[in-house]
Amino acid sequence: MKMNTIPIKWLFLGVSIGTALIMSGITLVLFVLLHQTAILVTGGLLILCSLIGLLLLTRTFGKRLSLFTSDLCKTLDNMIDGKEEPEIIDDSETLLARINHRLSRLYQIMQKNRRKVDEERQELQTLVSDISHQVKTPVSNLKMVTDTLLTRPVSEAERIEFLRGICNQTDKLDFLFQALVKTSRLETGVIQLEKKDGRLFETVAQAMSGIVYAAEKKQISVSVDCPENLTVSHDSKWTAEALFNLLDNAVKYTPIGGKIAVSVKQWEMYVEIKVTDTGKGISESNQAAIFRRFYREEEVHEQPGVGIGLYLAREIVTRQGGYIKVVSAPKQGSEFSIMLPLK
Repeated sequence: MKMNTIPIKWLFLGVSIGTALIMSGITLVLFVLLHQTAILVTGGLLILCSLIGLLLLTRTFGKRLSLFTSDLCKTLDNMIDGKEEPEIIDDSETLLARINHRLSRLYQIMQKNRRKVDEERQELQTLVSDISHQVKTPVSNLKMVTDTLLTRPVSEAERIEFLRGICNQTDKLDFLFQALVKTSRLETGVIQLEKKDGRLFETVAQAMSGIVYAAEKKQISVSVDCPENLTVSHDSKWTAEALFNLLDNAVKYTPIGGKIAVSVKQWEMYVEIKVTDTGKGISESNQAAIFRRFYREEEVHEQPGVGIGLYLAREIVTRQGGYIKVVSAPKQGSEFSIMLPLK
């Protein structure tokens, strides 16, 4: 039989019997050698006292051990179920206190991981719900147009108009999927941003190239003020993506004949890339919400987009140690600033 399979009670009983036998043997040897009755009496009393002491110790320790294991099992069960945190015991010298302290740390780690899993589950549910909502409208429109084309005769002009509608809806779906792929790759770490020293002028120029045609179409005046030799540690490709999203929004919500200005200024610890427009503006109550994924204000639903550009821009800037701030008011335009750390 292995030692770790022997019950504690029987182990103590064995120790008690062994101790009694050893003391009895010593007493008998001394009696044989010295032939004194007092030795037998004294030895007998010592053996009796030792047995009583060991039995009392076994009984007391057994009760404490039973209570300890019972409390330990109860605490572990509660920790597994997430019901309560282990009670902190002030006496740090006892075995129970030391184990309890470690259980408390383990419980905190478990609770943190549980909260993280719950948050990720909630985020996934929200994402699925948002994607479903975004996809529902274009898919319904596509189904309605194709049903019309298949079930009733239409003129050539109507057919062309329907095909244009199909093209617009497929473009919207394609834009949505491309935005989701970019966001997913960033959030899951598939794409790692690599900060390198580079001229900010080239990054701004790359972002500007994506909105030139749309701005000209709406006769929007665009100006740029950026030092050509300003070097900043940043991920040029993804910073250009973030800046393009800000510029794209500015073009969408600035009326025909409006103005957009891009300026770059170096501060003590940050470089500021500011995009100013003469658009519709944003109320203060909505300025935090606009950075949420798929958020769009009610009054701009007629504009193309899925409400993921600002969210993606903030993710890109935040992962480089920076932040985005906004200053805006209804009918007074908006100022979006990308703040990138110099180091």
